[in-house]
Amino acid sequence: MVNKDYRPTIAQLRTFATVAEHGHFGAAAQQLGISQPSLSQGLAALENGLGVQLIERSTRKVIVTDVGRDLLPYAQATLDSLDTFISHARGAHGGLAGSMALGIIPTIAPFILPALLQSLPSVAPELEPKIVEEKTSSLVDSLRQGGLDAVVVASPVAGAGIEQIELYREEFVLVLPENHRLAGRRDLALDELDALDLLLLDDGHCLRDQVLDLCRSASLTVDPARAVTRAASLSTVVQCVIGGLGCTLVPISAVAAECDRPGVALATFDGGAATAGRTVNLSYRSSSNRDDAFRTIGSIVTDAFGSGMGANQSVLETRLSPGPPGAH
Repeated sequence: MVNKDYRPTIAQLRTFATVAEHGHFGAAAQQLGISQPSLSQGLAALENGLGVQLIERSTRKVIVTDVGRDLLPYAQATLDSLDTFISHARGAHGGLAGSMALGIIPTIAPFILPALLQSLPSVAPELEPKIVEEKTSSLVDSLRQGGLDAVVVASPVAGAGIEQIELYREEFVLVLPENHRLAGRRDLALDELDALDLLLLDDGHCLRDQVLDLCRSASLTVDPARAVTRAASLSTVVQCVIGGLGCTLVPISAVAAECDRPGVALATFDGGAATAGRTVNLSYRSSSNRDDAFRTIGSIVTDAFGSGMGANQSVLETRLSPGPPGAH
């Protein structure tokens, strides 16, 4: 008869899951750091309490029964939930430990993630980062609802209960088809954008909004928002430039990855980021009580941006250097 009051222990569930994973009592006992008789006793206690056979024993191999296969996902989910609970409890101390869900917009993530993820294990070996790439509005909604711990975005996050750390400021670079009359210029003014067919990212990308704000600040007569050609990624919009459909602006952090290819010319603005650029921030809920941890994460993001600047500047300088038409 099944004991309706029986509740398995975490140790018993872990024993079952480990035996099922390894298919061998000796290997499972070694992983758990217990003796094989203790492991067998724990599994038997679980089966007796549930009133079902989970594991079929034989002299040659261990077989998970049909009932065991049905129940195994629930045992694993219980153990995963416990691990998540412990991770969050560790992170609640404010240190860089436990789980941290970090949202990053698509015009930043590909260009800083390699250096960011490479440096995290040495700085925060107990941190378990989860990365989510989405548009700004989705990230901010998830942050407010508790789905994300912090977000790296290029737009201020307004509203009560949100803290913000400025990470870095970066300039925009004008991407042109090769042999364009503006190619190689280092002294562009914003009003020179008025003569160009500017290509933008789709609605929802903050880079699109920032470019439109620049155009409004320069009182341009042409409205880039009316352009038919739009793209969901910087890679696509740069390909459209190469194909002669227009020009675009990209953050300097994307230059090495997106603009070091045939058919691309570059130009920069007089005044750099002060004339045309964006400020990247890390935002988080003030109620999270992890200020020190987020300041450290912010510093790592800033360092990741800086570590890529050598390659970006190299590509930029090469394509701004004078040379014969088509040399770039």
